[in-house]
Amino acid sequence: MWTRTTHPRLPSTTRVDPRRSSAPVLVRAVRRSLWSLKAFRASAITQRGIASGSSYHPNRELAVRTMESAHADTETAEDRKLYATFEDYEEFVTLRDQFLALDLYSDSSADENRPDAILHRKITLIFDKYQEQPYLLDPYLEQLFGPVVETLKDHAKKFVSRSSVAVANWRLYLLALLVYHFIKFRGYKTITRFFPHEIADLTVVLDYITAPNSPAQDPTQWPLRYAVLLWLSLVCMIPFDLEQFDEAGHVGETATRIEDIAKSFLGKAGVDREGAAILLSRLYMRKDMTSRFPGFLSYASNTIDGSVDPFPVMGILRVVCEVAKLGSAEQVQMQKASMLKIAQVLEGNQQLMGNTLIRKLRSKLIARIVIRLLPAKARRLRAKGRALTAEGNMQTDALDEEDIEVPEEVENVLGELFRALRDKDTIVRYSAAKGVARICERLPADFAEQVLDQVLQLFAIHSIAVASIYDMPSVAESTWHGACLACAEMARRGLIPDERLAALVGWLYKALYFDIRKGAHSIGSNVRDAASYVLWSLARAQSAEALKPHALDLAHHLVTVSLFDREIHIRRAASAAFQEYVGRTSLFPHGIDVLRKTDFYAIGIRRNAFLVAAREVAEHAEYRPFLIDHLLSVTLRHWDPAMRQIGAQSLRAICELDVGTLAPQAASRAAKLLKVPDSGDVHGALLALTELATAFRDAPNSQDLEPERRKVFAFLSTVPLTTIQSPRQELIAEAACRLIAAGISYPEIQHAQSTVPYWRQVVDSGLRSRSVMVQEAAAVALAAVSRFVDCSAVVDRLIKEFEAGSPSMQQSLARALGVMDYASHPHGVDNAVRCLLRMVDRKNGSQDVEARRNAFASMPDILGNVSDKLAQNLSAELICEMTDALLDGLTDYTSDERGDVGSWVRTACVKGLASFVETLFAHSAAVHDFPRYLPSDKFHGVIGGILKQGVERLDNVRHQAGESFVGLLLLPPPAVQDPRPWQIHGGAKMKELFLSDNDSVGWNDSSWLFPRAVQLLDIERYREQLLAGLVLSTSTKTDSTQRPVASALVAYALRLPIATDLSDHYDQRGLARDLLAQAQKNPGSNNAVIPSLQTYNVLLEADAFENLPQDPEGLQTLRSLLSLVSKNVSRLKNPQRINVSMRCLVNLLPLKELRRDCVSQLLQFLAHQYPRVRADTAEYLYLVLSSKETGIETEEVEEILLETEWSSGDKAIVDGAAKRCIELLQSAQST
Repeated sequence: MWTRTTHPRLPSTTRVDPRRSSAPVLVRAVRRSLWSLKAFRASAITQRGIASGSSYHPNRELAVRTMESAHADTETAEDRKLYATFEDYEEFVTLRDQFLALDLYSDSSADENRPDAILHRKITLIFDKYQEQPYLLDPYLEQLFGPVVETLKDHAKKFVSRSSVAVANWRLYLLALLVYHFIKFRGYKTITRFFPHEIADLTVVLDYITAPNSPAQDPTQWPLRYAVLLWLSLVCMIPFDLEQFDEAGHVGETATRIEDIAKSFLGKAGVDREGAAILLSRLYMRKDMTSRFPGFLSYASNTIDGSVDPFPVMGILRVVCEVAKLGSAEQVQMQKASMLKIAQVLEGNQQLMGNTLIRKLRSKLIARIVIRLLPAKARRLRAKGRALTAEGNMQTDALDEEDIEVPEEVENVLGELFRALRDKDTIVRYSAAKGVARICERLPADFAEQVLDQVLQLFAIHSIAVASIYDMPSVAESTWHGACLACAEMARRGLIPDERLAALVGWLYKALYFDIRKGAHSIGSNVRDAASYVLWSLARAQSAEALKPHALDLAHHLVTVSLFDREIHIRRAASAAFQEYVGRTSLFPHGIDVLRKTDFYAIGIRRNAFLVAAREVAEHAEYRPFLIDHLLSVTLRHWDPAMRQIGAQSLRAICELDVGTLAPQAASRAAKLLKVPDSGDVHGALLALTELATAFRDAPNSQDLEPERRKVFAFLSTVPLTTIQSPRQELIAEAACRLIAAGISYPEIQHAQSTVPYWRQVVDSGLRSRSVMVQEAAAVALAAVSRFVDCSAVVDRLIKEFEAGSPSMQQSLARALGVMDYASHPHGVDNAVRCLLRMVDRKNGSQDVEARRNAFASMPDILGNVSDKLAQNLSAELICEMTDALLDGLTDYTSDERGDVGSWVRTACVKGLASFVETLFAHSAAVHDFPRYLPSDKFHGVIGGILKQGVERLDNVRHQAGESFVGLLLLPPPAVQDPRPWQIHGGAKMKELFLSDNDSVGWNDSSWLFPRAVQLLDIERYREQLLAGLVLSTSTKTDSTQRPVASALVAYALRLPIATDLSDHYDQRGLARDLLAQAQKNPGSNNAVIPSLQTYNVLLEADAFENLPQDPEGLQTLRSLLSLVSKNVSRLKNPQRINVSMRCLVNLLPLKELRRDCVSQLLQFLAHQYPRVRADTAEYLYLVLSSKETGIETEEVEEILLETEWSSGDKAIVDGAAKRCIELLQSAQST
C-alpha cells in the first residue's frame, strides 16, 4: 500500500496540512469537536503510524474514523484499507459503460428497473470504498466523468431539438444521480470543471431547464436540476457577452432568464438551492452583470425583512457570501453598505435568527465583507513553525511600515463575531472563530493584539477563580469553546505574540479541565477538545524559544489530560498535542519515552490509560507529583462514580512505585476530602483510602507499613455514621464497607483499641441494605473480619434475623454465608450450610430467586474454603445434600415479568456443580472414603445435568455450561484406587467433538454447537438429559436457536438406523420412544407435552420417521403418539397444545399404517368448537396433502378445504364440510 520511507526525524514532526479533510467539516462539527476531525486528525494518524511501526508519508492524508460512547469507554474502530492508487479503475469503467449503454428513451417495468438499480449501486459502492481518499481519483476524473456528463449533454440537446421525445424517467434519474455522486464524492468545485463549457451550451441548458415538459420540472428529479444548475453556472463563467443571445429589442433577456431560473430554485429545501446560489453568485461576479447585483441586494433585504421561511434566506445568504468571497474587491467595497444592511435586517428577524444555519451564514457574511475591505496580507510577520534547517530559524517577511487605515465597519463586525463566539451552536462559533482569525490576519500587529485581548476576556466572563470552574453556569461552555476555537485559529496563523503566550496558556490550563455537571451528565468535553487544539496549534506555529518557559507545565497538563480525561477523543487529542511538542520542540522531559507510553492505542481504553500507562509515565519523577495531584484534586472529585473508582485504582498503582513515601502523603490529602460536604468527594476519598490500605497490606514490607494502614482505617471515623447509614448514600456505604475490609486488623477488632468504634454498625447496616453493591461490600468486610476471630455468634445471629426477613435480607444472608473464611475459624459452617439448604428447598425455601441464586453460589465457595480440612468441617452426607440441591436447581425455570429468571439459578448451579467436582477431585487423595463424598452416580448426574443446560435455548446458559463441561472434560481423574467409575462416558468422542477445533467459537453459537451436540445422543448414560435439553431448544420461539437445533436433529435422525442392538448407538426406534416418554412423564402438563410434540412435528415434517412403522416396536410408539394427540381434544383449553396436537396428527397421515386411524380422528379438529382451530387444521391439512405423497386421491378433499370458510359462525356448514372431507379420505383409503 503506502510506500514506506525513512525519516531522519520523529514521525511526530510530519507536517500535514490540517485544513485538508475528506468530509465536510461543518457537518461533522455537530457530531464531535471540529478541530479533532479537521486539523487534529493528522496527528492522531501519525500516532497510529508510531503504534504500528510504520512511517507516515507527509503529503498524503489518511482518514481515521472512530466510534466512541459518552458513557462507556469502549470503542469500536473499523479498520479501513488504505489505498495508494485507484485500484478499481477497470471495474469502474466497465460498470459505467454498462450503465451508459442503457437506453434513456425506452420505458421499462419495475422488474426491468431492478437490474439498473443494482448496476448503479455497484458503482456507488466503489465511491464509498474510496470516500476517505477521494483524491486518488483525481488523475482519472476526466476519463471517468467525461462520458457521463456527455451522455447528459446529448440528452439535453436531443430534448431541446425534439421536445416531444419520451424519456425513461427512472433511467434519467439514475444518470443524474450518478452525476450527483461524483459531485458528492469530490466536491462541486472539482467536478464542475469537467462539465461542458462551450458558449453554445448556454442556449441548450436554458431551454432544457425552462421547458414546461422538461424532466427537470419533475419534483423527483432533484439530482438532474442540481447538475444542470451547476452546468449553467460553469457556462456563465465563460468570458463572452450574454447580450449576443438576446433577441432584437430585448436587451438583457438572457441574463434575466438566468436570474429568474436561479431565483425560482433559491427557496428550495434540497441541493437545488445550493446549485441556484452558486449560479447566481457566478452570474453577479461577471463584469457585465455587476449592475444587477444591487438590485439583487435590494430584493434580498425585502425578502428577509418579511420572511419566516428559512430556505429562501439560506439561499440568499449563500449567494452574497460567495460574492463576498470570490467577487472583486471593488464590487464588495461598492456594495458593502447594502450587504451589511442584509445582516442588520436579518438580525432584526428573531424567527429567522433562531435557525442555526442562518446564524452561521450571517457570521460568515459579515466576516467576509470586512476581510475584503482590508488590504491583503497587511501583517507579513507570521510564524510558520520551524523551518527545515539546521539552525531552526523562523520564516519571516519584512514588516510593512506603512500605516493601514482600518475601516470603521471592522470594529462593529468584530463585536458581532465576539457575540457569535458565544453562540449555543458549535458551527456558528467555529465560523465566527475563523472569521476573527482571518480579519486579524489582515490587521496591523497592534490591532490584532487588541483583538486577542478581547478574545481572552471571554474566558473571564464566567470565571472568577480556578476553583470555581466547577460552579460555572452551563452557558459558560459555549463561551469558553468559542474563545478556544478563536485562539486556535489565530495560533494556526501565527497571530499570537510571544509576550501574550503566558496569559493564553494560563487560560488553556483551566480549559483543559473544563467540566460542568448538568444533571446526570456533564458538559465541557468540547471545551477540553478545543483547548488541546489550541496547544497543538501553538506547537506548530510558535518558536521553541518562546515555548521554553512553559514547556514543563505544558508537559504536565497534556500528559495528565491524555491519561485521565473521561472521554477517549480528549485523551487522544491531548496525546497528539503532546506529540507535536515532542517532535517540533524537544522541550518535554523524556518526551519520546512518554509519547511511546501514551500513544494512540495505549490511551484508547480508559482502564489501560489509568492503570497501565499512568503507572509507566509516573516512573519519571518529573511527572509523578502532578499525576498524583490531579488524581487527588480532580479525578477523585469527578461527578462520574466510575471515574472516581478507576481514579482511586490509578492512585494506588502510582503509589506502589514507592509505597512507603507516596502512599502516606496521598492518604493524608485524600482524608481531607472526607470533611467536604459534597458526597461525591467523600465517596472518592473513601475509595482512595481503600486502595491505599490495600497497597499497604499487599506491599512486600507490609509488617513495617501496618501502622500506616491503621492510620488509613482511622480516617473512617471522620465520616459521621448517619451519613454512611443514610438511605441515599449507598455509594458512601459501599466504599466504607470496602475500606473496613481493606483496613481492618486484629487490634481494631478489639473494642478498647479500635479507632473507629462504629465499624460493626457500618457492616451490619450494609448487610441489611437493599442495595446489592452495598450488600456485597458488607459481605467482603465480614469476610475480612472472619479471618481474625471466630464469628460463629455472628453467623447464628444473622441466620436467626435474616432467614425469615425480607427478600433483600435473604439475599444478603446467602451472600455473606458464602464469603466467610471458614478455613481460619469454624464460624458455625454446619449451621451455615443447613441454612443455605433450607433457602433453596423447593417447598419451604425462599421464594426470592436472587436469594436462591446467591445460596447456590455460596455452596461451592464454602466447599472450596474448607477443602483442606474437608472431613473436619463437612460430613459426606452434607456434601451429598448440597450436590442434590444443586442438581435440583438445574430444573428451576421460574419466570416473572423480567423473563426466565430461573436461568440465574441454573447458571449458578452449573458453576457450583463444576466447582464441586473440581474441588473434590483435587482433594480426593486426602479424603477418606471418597465415594461417600461424591458417588459415581451423582457425578454422572452432574455431567448429564450440565450437558442438558449446554443444549438449552438461552445463549448465556449454554455458554456457561459449555465452559464448565469442557473444564470437567479436561479434569484429571480422582486419586483413588479405581477411578474408572468417575470417567465420563464417551469422553474420547466428546473431546473429538468439542476440543479438536482450535477456532471453536463457543457453546453460545447455535450453528456451531448443535451439529456436534446431537451426536452425544449415542452415549446412553446422558441420553435422557441431553434429549430433554434438545427438546426444549427445538420448541423455543428464538429463531437463532430453533433453526440450528431443528436442522441438526433432523440430519442426525435421518442418519440413524431404524433399530440397532449395539451399545452406545442410537436408533430411530429409541428416539421416537424417548421423545414419547418425555411427553408421557406428565401428560397433564403443557410444559412437558408441548415441547415433545413440537419436536415430533419437526421430525415428521422432515420424513425422519418415514420408515419407522416397518419396525413393530416403532409402529407401536407411533400409535401411542397418535393416542396422545387425539385423546380428549375437545377438553383441551391451551391453544398451543391443540395446535401442536393437530399438526402431529396431520403429519402422521402420510404413514400408510396409521392413515386409517388418523383420518378417523381428524374430525375432532376440522369440526372443533374454536374457529381458529378449524381454520388452522384445514390450512395445514391442505399443505400436507398437496406437498406429500399420501398414496390416495385427495384432489376433491383439497378443493373442499380451500372453498370452505372454516372460521364461519355457521357450525352446520362447517360440520358438513368436515364430515364430507373425512368420508372422501376414508373412501380413498378403502380403494
